[in-house]
Amino acid sequence: MRVLGISGSLRRDSHNTKLLRAAGEIVERHGGQFELFDALKAIPPYDEDDDVGSRPAPVVALKRAIADADAVLFATPEYNSSIPGVLKNAVDWASRPLVSNPLRNKPVAVIGASTGMFGAVWAQAELRKVLAAAGARVTEVELAVGHAHEHLDPAGHPIDAAQAEALRDSVATLMAELRQLDIAA
Repeated sequence: MRVLGISGSLRRDSHNTKLLRAAGEIVERHGGQFELFDALKAIPPYDEDDDVGSRPAPVVALKRAIADADAVLFATPEYNSSIPGVLKNAVDWASRPLVSNPLRNKPVAVIGASTGMFGAVWAQAELRKVLAAAGARVTEVELAVGHAHEHLDPAGHPIDAAQAEALRDSVATLMAELRQLDIAA
């Protein structure tokens, strides 16, 4: 099982990127492979005029990474009570064309962390909605790490036992969705 991690934060010391790496350790402990996609910054703003013929190379790389993965785990911060623009832009590119996009029927999960109190819950809800509109199989997981600078260790592992369990449960739910698809196939 190949799981792709996509962080909505471009910041070098991003709490969300660290949280994804911690999730990746769990994926690998359970026999899966984890890859972090770290090239969101290179993806140009979505423009339908650029979405004909050959697409920009960073967009091709994103779509290939999603297509090659069995599932995608997103981690998002919250900017102005919503999804970071760079992440929404990447999903917009990946979602085209709707009927054959690499997110279609792909199991996905959304987690998040923020330095605010609520752990990006609104951004997570918005991202789930956008992913569902793109045709992804959005799993029902909940992990919102508020005050991430206090509740994650330097490597991105939740310090709180309940949040550490929620991270394990999030990964397990995503991997269980993959197993269900394998059984149905």
